[in-house]
Amino acid sequence: MNEVNRILNEYPKEQRYCLAIMQDIQHEFNYIPKEAMKALSEYLECPLSSLYSMATFYKALSLKPKGKHIIKLCDGTACHIRGSNTLVRGVERELHISPGETSEDGLFSLELVNCLGSCAMAPVMVVDGQYYGKMTMEKIPEILAKYREEVPAQ
Repeated sequence: MNEVNRILNEYPKEQRYCLAIMQDIQHEFNYIPKEAMKALSEYLECPLSSLYSMATFYKALSLKPKGKHIIKLCDGTACHIRGSNTLVRGVERELHISPGETSEDGLFSLELVNCLGSCAMAPVMVVDGQYYGKMTMEKIPEILAKYREEVPAQ
């Protein structure tokens, strides 16, 4: 809760900041924990139901825990034409998860997005903000292995 309180205290106690606060909380935890929603409700003195309504409206916000690494696969027109659907199947096969799910080990979450704005590099996969363009099925295991082997900072 220390991190949540730190984020809350960065903003004035005005409801117009609730979306920005939720985005910061999500950035910190990769999702918005229940306790954070309650603390936000108390901080802004607004109904918890209003916050949940907002959090469920915006697709970018998540109330479910996500993996340490977020994989976004683009399924926009350019990526779709160039085979993004086969990439989805490749990641599903590699991690045993479908879009919207998190791997059993908690390392990866898979999201299918409408557009990443990188059509010239289609098909595109993004892992934790790192773009991988002109993706192929053969590149998937190597890229995922890089994130599996990542040594946590001490």
